[in-house]
Amino acid sequence: MMENGRAVIYVLSDSIGETAEQVAKAASAQYPDCEIKIKWIPYVTELESIQEVISEAKDLNSIIMFTLVVPEIRQYIIEQAEKHHIAYVDIMGPAVDAISKVTGCVPSYTPGVIRKLDDEYFNRIEAVEFAVKYDDCKDPRGIKKADVVLLGISRTSKTPLSMYLASKNLRVANIPLLPEVKPPKELYEIAPHKIIGLVIGPQQLNPIRQERLKAHGLSSEANYASLDRIAQELQYAEEVMAGIGCAVIDVTDKAIEETANIILQILKEANEL
Repeated sequence: MMENGRAVIYVLSDSIGETAEQVAKAASAQYPDCEIKIKWIPYVTELESIQEVISEAKDLNSIIMFTLVVPEIRQYIIEQAEKHHIAYVDIMGPAVDAISKVTGCVPSYTPGVIRKLDDEYFNRIEAVEFAVKYDDCKDPRGIKKADVVLLGISRTSKTPLSMYLASKNLRVANIPLLPEVKPPKELYEIAPHKIIGLVIGPQQLNPIRQERLKAHGLSSEANYASLDRIAQELQYAEEVMAGIGCAVIDVTDKAIEETANIILQILKEANEL
C-alpha cells in the first residue's frame, strides 16, 4: 500500500540497535518534506519477533532496516520481506560478508559485540576520571571506592601508574606519604592486599627531584631533593607500609608498564581481578 510522502521504518537489531537507528535517522533527514516514522525494535533474537513485524509492516508503506548478524535470522527476514513486497535494508550483513571474503576468516556471529566494546570504553573513561579525582589524596573517601590504592613518597610514579592502571579499567587512588602528615585513617579500613607501596633508591630519586625543582624555577639544592630528606621520607614510608602489611614494589629503574604488570599480578593472586 503506497502513501506518497509517508513511510514507516522498522529498525530491527539483535542488540540495542543504535547503529541501525542512526542510519535510519540520517537517511530520513534527507527527506524533510516527508512524514517518516521510525519504530525501534531491539533485541530481536527469535523468528517470532520478525513475524510480528512482517505482519504489521506488510499493510503499511514501510521499510525494514536491520543489523542482525546471525545468518539464519537475516535470511528469514529477507525472505519474508521479499514475499510480502516490503523494502528492506541489510545494514550489517554486506559489511560482515565483505570482511569475511577479504580476510578468509569466519565471523563469530555474536550479537551485541559493539555494545560490549562500548561498555569497555566507558568503563575505561570512568576509571580515568576516578584516577584524576582521587589523585594525590585530594579526597580520602576515594580510598574505600578504589580497586587499588598506591602509596609512596613524592616522585615514585604514583600518578602515571594510576593513569596506566586506569587504562586497564581499574579505579586507582594514590596517597603521598610525608613524615609530617599522618596517613588518612581510611587506609587502615580496607584490605591490605588492595594497597600497593612504592619505594625507590635514594640515589635514583635525587636527580629526579632536582629536575622537578628546576622545572618549577627553584634551586636544586632545596631540602626536597637532599639525600638526607629522601632517606628520612623513605624510612617513614616503609614504616607505614609495614604497619599496613601491604605489598611493596621497588620502582627503581622500572618502566611504568613493568610496575603495572607486577601490580596486576598481585591483584590477580589476591582474586581482585
